[in-house]
Amino acid sequence: MSMKEKLEQLEALRAESELGGGETRIARQHERGKLSARERLDLLLDDDSFVELDRFVTHRATGFGLEDKRVLGDGVVTGYGTIHGRLVYVFSQDFTVFGGSLSETHAEKIVKLQDLALKNGAPIIGLNDSGGARIQEGVVSLGGYADIFLRNTLASGVVPQISLILGPCAGGAVYSPAITDFVFMVRGTSYMFVTGPNVVKTVTHEDIDMEGLGGADVHAGTSGVAHFAHDSEPETIAAVRELMSYLPQNNRERAPDGAGEDPHDRRDERLLSIVPDNPNKPYDMKDVLAAVADDGSFFEVQSDYGANLLTGFAHLGGHVVGIVANQPAVLAGVLDIAASEKGARFVRFCDAFNIPLVVFEDVPGFLPGVDQEHGGIIRHGAKLLYAFAEATVPKVTVITRKAYGGAYDVMNSKHIRGDMNLAWPIAEIAVMGPKGAVEVLFRKEIAESDDPAAATEARIEEYRETFANPFIAAARGFVDDVIDPRDTRPRLISALDMLRNKRDENPPKKHGNIPL
Repeated sequence: MSMKEKLEQLEALRAESELGGGETRIARQHERGKLSARERLDLLLDDDSFVELDRFVTHRATGFGLEDKRVLGDGVVTGYGTIHGRLVYVFSQDFTVFGGSLSETHAEKIVKLQDLALKNGAPIIGLNDSGGARIQEGVVSLGGYADIFLRNTLASGVVPQISLILGPCAGGAVYSPAITDFVFMVRGTSYMFVTGPNVVKTVTHEDIDMEGLGGADVHAGTSGVAHFAHDSEPETIAAVRELMSYLPQNNRERAPDGAGEDPHDRRDERLLSIVPDNPNKPYDMKDVLAAVADDGSFFEVQSDYGANLLTGFAHLGGHVVGIVANQPAVLAGVLDIAASEKGARFVRFCDAFNIPLVVFEDVPGFLPGVDQEHGGIIRHGAKLLYAFAEATVPKVTVITRKAYGGAYDVMNSKHIRGDMNLAWPIAEIAVMGPKGAVEVLFRKEIAESDDPAAATEARIEEYRETFANPFIAAARGFVDDVIDPRDTRPRLISALDMLRNKRDENPPKKHGNIPL
């Protein structure tokens, strides 16, 4: 066969591989509101940057008629390309081929990609759309999942790992995304569950559909499994591209700087009026972030889960920062189980990938209640404490209003290696709020008073004068400076510039034992 004929054969095989399960099945995919595996990659990657690997791989199984059904690529498109000009490795499962089910060879393709990502220090992005393990292959399919899980774990904290759930993701398939750093889901077309609705009904007699059991909003708002939920695949993929602009390639690099065009010395008058004079009134901490961040832009992570704590990325003077902020507009900004877990996971991601942490603090304490105590608020709250204490990246805190009790310690206080701790003049740093403190300290005096209400109010006022200011903490050096709120942005940028070459490390150990 001549070179010309060989090239014609090559082109024919390439064309065959690009069709996946064929035009009819691709049309069915579109009817479900889903893109094909390759269309997704076209949206995710920079134009003409995708280089495919293993397009000619087919399964090696026999039995159940599989020997007569071999499709080039075996249900997953793998390769590398660029996002914003930077290398990423990608795999995109093809539901049109055996329902995207994972076979031995399908797994081998993903594993090869994971190994390349780890060796070359670049992120790996998985587009999941699969019916699960290929049942006909039995244990080798399960072994393929385990091979992937191992590499997810070894790559954790070394290269960013991102999962897009763009269809079903059930059984063993869910655990690879669960180990990765960020999980994206699409409303109406993506689902995650360990056991499906039919099994649930058989075992527990609960009657529920796929959306109610494991849809995007369930995992983004109730379980916390997903970090993002969007209405369409293009919207989801665009959000992934935006997220990538905040992330470094690996744990040895810094995140890429932003444009930094917003003046570093910009002061904002709005910051004088965002926080109400009445300390019991809520406000939206996002208004503070909008006034401080470069161009007012805040890329929020897990917006629908533990909403009393805000987490996300922003630029400050061009620096990429991870923001952790109490949200007084939700549950008065208290820390509860969901918020603590959410914050701990985010803090540890930022620390693993050299992203400085900026904390905006207005916290009245931990959420009281039987459900919280029995649910393990002690253990879960300790996760957030552990994460902040363990982190060695630059850590800066601004106390905008309340910093009460153990929550003051947890929210990146000076005592757990906060590098720069600032406070606004209205900050209140105390063991507890005025009313509770007075009821403890002056219980007997108030009980014996002719007018208990007046006596309580007088003592509250006295307590406020003593503790409703940041100067006692500042006198101890627990707060580095008390600042004009309008200076928040320039002071944060100055601190980040100063801390750019910070060096800190933890005692030598295999790893710590975070209270999981």
